[in-house]
Amino acid sequence: MTAVSADSPPDPPLRGHVLLAPDRFKGCLTAPAVARHLATGLRRARPDVPVLELPIAAGGDGTAEAAIAAGWRRVEVEVSGPTGQPVNASLAMDGTTALVELAEASGLRRLPGGKPRPLTSTSLGAGQLIAHALRLGARRVVLAVNDAACTDGGAGLVQGLGGRLLDGLGKDLPPGGAALRSLHALDLRALPDLSGVTVVLSGDGPGGPLLGHNGAAAVGPRMGASREEVRMLDAGLRRWADLAEAASRTSVRDEPGAGAGGGVGFAALAFLGARFQPGMGLLLDLLGFSEKARGASLVVTGEGSLDVQTLRGRPSVAVARAAARAGVPVIAVACRRGLTGEQVRRARIQAAYALADIEPDPVRCMQLAGTLLEQLTVAIADEWLPPKRF
Repeated sequence: MTAVSADSPPDPPLRGHVLLAPDRFKGCLTAPAVARHLATGLRRARPDVPVLELPIAAGGDGTAEAAIAAGWRRVEVEVSGPTGQPVNASLAMDGTTALVELAEASGLRRLPGGKPRPLTSTSLGAGQLIAHALRLGARRVVLAVNDAACTDGGAGLVQGLGGRLLDGLGKDLPPGGAALRSLHALDLRALPDLSGVTVVLSGDGPGGPLLGHNGAAAVGPRMGASREEVRMLDAGLRRWADLAEAASRTSVRDEPGAGAGGGVGFAALAFLGARFQPGMGLLLDLLGFSEKARGASLVVTGEGSLDVQTLRGRPSVAVARAAARAGVPVIAVACRRGLTGEQVRRARIQAAYALADIEPDPVRCMQLAGTLLEQLTVAIADEWLPPKRF
């Protein structure tokens, strides 16, 4: 194996352990599954080395599961999915802090048959998750907003919290961003009292505005919307923004994060008093990364593809930087590797390993990703975890 190389809280801190902090391998393995396969291989190759699993996520699909794997309490609740069909979704609780993942209720993976519904998909279920967290006593809500299936500006989220969106006849609007063009009035009397509650938006990017060429509707083509449908969605979001800002006495449509999650960020900023915190720093803090890295001999991170996008703030780089602050070397694993040694070094990663080096066929590589990861740990152990001498 050739690497591209560049010259519930834990028990009492481990020493000399390996911390496994990978993201998902999109399309084949969840982050917990990646960590589990790495742990299996490492325990087989070096049974004397303690291994600690800490799967991570970038604020989208899998974020709640990552928190639960780190020891947070799972809370399951039935909510409305993006097309109105009920889904069983999870949120994560740690004391009075709740981690709500937009994708759990209103994400792409919740679309029946994977078929996009750009005009009618709703964030209603995300609002229902937040409402449930508040009923459980949450005083801090972290809303992870990536991987949304909806472009409704968070109108559904407001409905899930008890608000009503009314047309000119006083009837409730149907779900989705397109219907917002007919919005006439808001009834917010049933919204919960959020005094004393802190809401934080978390995502992996800088977060654009709600409207316009860089707004929430602009990503429509990636979600199955035609150009005409994008114009319809943007018009609906503009109408929503006008009435929502008047009702909330805010002006947040151009704030960073307003366009995140199909515009869910806008609703959170306007009605929940949220603040936007981009990047992985918040999520790593929530998962207790620094504490769990203390005393480690090695951190292993990774994602499906290590490429130029990785260098633009994907989780692997965030983990590498956090590990560097803790003085722990970092290596990365991936299905595919498209970075040079110099690029790896600049990302503060000591070495990068790819499953494609073992199985070059991309289809088989994805099908056998778990088995290949376990094989890969032999090379990792040989190069980074020399056997103890007795």
